[in-house]
Amino acid sequence: MNSLEGKVAFITGGNKGIGFGIAQALLEQGMKVAISSRNLETAQSAAQELEDSTGGKVLPLAVNVREYDHLESACGNIIAKFGRLDVLVANAGIGHFAPIDEMEPAKWEELIDTNVNGVFYSIKACVDALKKTKGYIFTISSLAGTNFFPTASAYNASKFAVTGMTQSIMLDLRKYDIRVSTIMPGSVTSHFNGHTPTAEDAWKIQPEDIGELLVDLLKINPRTLPSKVEVRPSRPPGA
Repeated sequence: MNSLEGKVAFITGGNKGIGFGIAQALLEQGMKVAISSRNLETAQSAAQELEDSTGGKVLPLAVNVREYDHLESACGNIIAKFGRLDVLVANAGIGHFAPIDEMEPAKWEELIDTNVNGVFYSIKACVDALKKTKGYIFTISSLAGTNFFPTASAYNASKFAVTGMTQSIMLDLRKYDIRVSTIMPGSVTSHFNGHTPTAEDAWKIQPEDIGELLVDLLKINPRTLPSKVEVRPSRPPGA
C-alpha cells in the first residue's frame, strides 16, 4: 500500500461535516492538511480541534470558493507552508431547496456558484501544483448527482454538473498521472443545510466513514482508479 506519511492535502469546507471527517482521517495517516472556511476564526477553531485530536499539522485558511483569487492564494499559502500539494478535496457546498416556482433566483445563483464554480475554481487553482506531485483530486458530489427529487432543481443541477465535470476532468488529467474521483454520498450525519446532528442520525453515513473511504482510495495501487464511487447507508429506516 502507498504510504501517506508527509503528504499534503487541501480540503475546502474542512471545518465541519464531511470535510472535517476527511481531514481527521488524513491526519491520522501522517498527512499534513490545510482546511478552509469562509470565516478564518471558524477554520482556526476546527484546525485546533483537529491538531488536538490527532497531533497533526493543520493550516487554517479563509476561502470563499466563489472567488477564484481566494483559491489561487490558498494554494500559494499551502505551498509556502508545506512545500507541496498532493491531494485536493473539493468539498465545500451548500443546499437551497424549494419547488421551482418558489426558488429565488439569488439562491439559485449562490448555490450554482458555490457548488459548481467553486469546484472548478478549486481544481483550476491547484492543478499545476498537483501535476508536480502526480496527485489526487476528489470532488464531493452526491447521490443527488444521478437521482433527482422534488424541491431540488438547483441542488440536483449542481451535483449532476459536479459528477459530469469530474469525469471529464479525470480524462483530461490522467496523462499527467493525476487521479480524479468523485465521491457521491447519500444521507450523511452533518450540519448540512442547517441540520443539527442527533442520536437519531446513527443510521446515516458518518463523516469519518467518508474519511476512511478516501484513505482507502489514496492507498489503492495507482494503476487502478475508482473514478465514481456511490456511498449510501447500509440500512436506512424502513429497509
